[in-house]
Amino acid sequence: MRNLFPVLLLALALPACGEGGTDPENPNMDEARSDKQRVTSPNVSDQDLATQVAGNSAFAFDLYQELRAQDKGNLFYSPYSISAALAMVHGGARGATETQSEQVMHYRLAQARLHPVFNKIDLELESRGQGKKAADGQPFRLRVANAVWGQRDYHFEQAYLDTIAVNYGAGLRLMDFASQPEPSRKVINQWVEQETESRIKDLIPQGAIDAATRFVLTNAVYFNAAWADQLEEEATRDGAFNLLDGSTVTVPMMSGEIRASYVDAGDYAAAALPYDGHELSMVLIVPRSGRFDAVEATLTGGAIDALVQQLGTAHVRLKLPRFEFETDYTLNRHLEALGMTDAFSAAKADFSGITGNRELYIGLVKHKAFIKVNEQGTEAAAATAVVMPGSAMPEVKELTVDRPFIFLIRDHATGVIVFVGRVVDPS
Repeated sequence: MRNLFPVLLLALALPACGEGGTDPENPNMDEARSDKQRVTSPNVSDQDLATQVAGNSAFAFDLYQELRAQDKGNLFYSPYSISAALAMVHGGARGATETQSEQVMHYRLAQARLHPVFNKIDLELESRGQGKKAADGQPFRLRVANAVWGQRDYHFEQAYLDTIAVNYGAGLRLMDFASQPEPSRKVINQWVEQETESRIKDLIPQGAIDAATRFVLTNAVYFNAAWADQLEEEATRDGAFNLLDGSTVTVPMMSGEIRASYVDAGDYAAAALPYDGHELSMVLIVPRSGRFDAVEATLTGGAIDALVQQLGTAHVRLKLPRFEFETDYTLNRHLEALGMTDAFSAAKADFSGITGNRELYIGLVKHKAFIKVNEQGTEAAAATAVVMPGSAMPEVKELTVDRPFIFLIRDHATGVIVFVGRVVDPS
């Protein structure tokens, strides 16, 4: 079995490696490490950055439309984690496999320009929140981590190892999938758990890595930030939340007046709730009663950009349910439905840029995510695995989120959408 997983696992079939080394975090694990260091100040134009951020946003809502068609419950995922993980895979794609990857993932730059942009975004995100607070009272955290895992004694192209080292900070960690698949799975899952502060556990399910696994790519994103204006726990009261079927559930409803951005767009109201430092915010989209499906159907990356441009400064008298949930997605069929078909076919996949041959294909793409929103702020984590085989006082606006809503967590400076979600039942 060749598999694809949640952080992003890619299972490939490969034949010896680059220069061996030792992983400083695990002295018992060898690495096929490039002698090149990660570029910490990538030379990326503003135009290239904007072009690919728009591409990432387009994929974010292509996937949203796919997921909502199949799942009527709560949704939550990190489109950035998925895009970054598959960008590492894309680095080895060639021919029709590369073309389909470009189209589905909206990779709008040539490979030589694409990977430095992802490096730039990673570094930008990790620079956020200096000196600011997290929801747990600790320092603000926004971390992006990448790791690549390959079968010992198989050949990996040096140019590919250089690409992932320079742009993703990832050395190829050498594993013995062939004779120790289960211990290998546990090592990868432990890495994911550590990088997400134990919020994403058992990303790769038992049996998903076997003796045929040759290559696994993983990406993990962890976010923990306090609201710029925290809500008082004493103000939280049980309240009614209206479900799509007309029934109601009782949930803890937080409330308070905060400084935010707001727009009444007719079919929906939206507000951007800033986190400490005002570098990221949670954008809430609350459709009017009876308009949820219609609003959802219009969501695209371009629509979100237009919405953000309409937001104006306001004081918002907010009522928002406290919520916490986890999600678990196998993305193979969704990516195939969007047009990325050859990558999952043993007969058609071309990842020769990774190994020099066409033995590898994607067996499974798995994604897990976690979200917790309370009076203090937000904690969110996601992992993807690919196994290959102040001014003048504004008018006070009211936003009572007592019905299903859509939300996203967005970086202001780059426009990167880090997380996307839907809450139809916060209970």
